[in-house]
Amino acid sequence: MKISIKEHLPFSAFAIAVLVIFYGIYFAKMLIQRSHGIKTSQIGRRKEKSIHTVELFMSVATYGALIAQLFSISFGWNYMPKSARFTGFCTAMLGDLIFLTSVVCMKDSWRAGIPDKDKTELVTSGIYKFSRNPAFLGFDFMYIGVLLLYFNPLTAAFSLFAIVMLHLQILQEEKFLAATFGAAYEDYKKRVFRYLGRRKRKDK
Repeated sequence: MKISIKEHLPFSAFAIAVLVIFYGIYFAKMLIQRSHGIKTSQIGRRKEKSIHTVELFMSVATYGALIAQLFSISFGWNYMPKSARFTGFCTAMLGDLIFLTSVVCMKDSWRAGIPDKDKTELVTSGIYKFSRNPAFLGFDFMYIGVLLLYFNPLTAAFSLFAIVMLHLQILQEEKFLAATFGAAYEDYKKRVFRYLGRRKRKDK
């Protein structure tokens, strides 16, 4: 008689570990930047209506997704088979790794939200050679992974809402970066995809 290891995996502990690592990275980075006199969270500081609205809804979406995730874990609310749940754990951990790599590579230029007065550098090295938005990519992998771990209508709705709002935030940030860094950013856009991948250079 074969006994599947996946039948006995502690999925609640897996999900909690994913969230603790992910948000631990987020807040550790904030504390490190605070010690350097940098305010990481810039969400809602810009007065432009389009930026302010998107960032407001993005905040609601990300907090709501976390609450939905914790609620689902607490009550064990899931409709996925165990094989899919283990895939979800691996996907979420990949999201954690991508997020960690992105904030490390960004160094002190990393901000949550579009900065109002802070001057930052255009980072195109490290993981940013392969993705223009690896931190957001990390968020998306984490959301999808936890959704597979605890699939239910509540988590699905908030995860989708968060992913959509993060994408809208990316579009706002692209406008800001183009206006701030000009030709350097436009050249970067031509070389690196928004989420993942690089374009081959054409020989002149």
